[in-house]
Amino acid sequence: MRYIQEFRDGHLVPGLLEKIRRTITRPWVLMEICGGQTHSIMRYGIDQLLPEEIELVHGPGCPVCVTPLEQIDRALAIASQPGVIFTSFGDMLRVPGSTEDLFSIRARGGKVQVIYAPLDAVRMAQDNPDKQVVFFAIGFETTAPANAIAVLKAKALGLKNFSVLVSQVRVPPAMHAILSAPNNRVQGFLAAGHVCTVMGYWEYEPIATRYQVPIVVTGFEPLDLLLGIQKTIEMLEMGEVSVQNAYPRAVTRDGNKPAQDLIHKVFQPVDRNWRGIGLIPKSGWGLRPEFEEFDAEKRFNVLDIQTKESVICIAGQILTGMSKPTDCPAFGTLCVPENPLGAPMVSSEGACAAFYRYGRK
Repeated sequence: MRYIQEFRDGHLVPGLLEKIRRTITRPWVLMEICGGQTHSIMRYGIDQLLPEEIELVHGPGCPVCVTPLEQIDRALAIASQPGVIFTSFGDMLRVPGSTEDLFSIRARGGKVQVIYAPLDAVRMAQDNPDKQVVFFAIGFETTAPANAIAVLKAKALGLKNFSVLVSQVRVPPAMHAILSAPNNRVQGFLAAGHVCTVMGYWEYEPIATRYQVPIVVTGFEPLDLLLGIQKTIEMLEMGEVSVQNAYPRAVTRDGNKPAQDLIHKVFQPVDRNWRGIGLIPKSGWGLRPEFEEFDAEKRFNVLDIQTKESVICIAGQILTGMSKPTDCPAFGTLCVPENPLGAPMVSSEGACAAFYRYGRK
């Protein structure tokens, strides 16, 4: 608990806040790219403690939120088929598709199972040779190594009844998409510490240079976040552009090389739709050709499924930092955690869920 409690020490907060107040001379807009950081900011009231010159906007760093609607509908189509055991992490079960969610499939008798590790799905396929076991492989670079291990294990075992519905996404292309938008407001980034634990932060250096924005790798505890904000503001005020690491206890520049090797062995960069945002080139991971036998989209012939987003939900504007959840006319009325219109109200990392849970109404 040492590295948690030390960075929750409330006695150190006023000192960091004072350093920020002494540094800032004009308004700045910062984006935390990670949904986990968004929830920490709301939970600890960091957004309410900061000087009013600092505006925090909330990026597309929630993997559940950015999983495209057509991929949810493909999951529903596969899970509805007889002889299928569809496995997923728990927060995907309530994400609304075009007409229903995975909980609805399970309520009708479909075999939808919550698991806690991708290898659980592999073991389930071993134990149920008469069933097709599908794992919903979502997430950023953080989850990709474990998902890659599951595919490698299934191949080593020669399993013919295991496949993955892949919706892996990558952070750097999303940052490119946000910063290159004509209406971009983001002037500095707090980068996601857990993603950088795996990938390092060398990929962010050319982004900082190209768009002239400082980027600070940041953790998830209150002092982590305040330190990341302080370093970002200092660079903005000094006109400095670089990538700094405010999470050195977990992150190095090069990241976890064995984990990266696993990712590149199984996956290759592909174009990927992001829910509410649209197509971002080379922003996802897809299975390499030598592993396409484990591609659930092809095995169950669901590639042709197309969808249309709700006209009410403004998730895309929220995920790109153009709007806050409270700007949405449906927030807290038509869209609540018990009856979500969009994924940001469902996920434990979603910005709308954070605003609702912590009373930003």
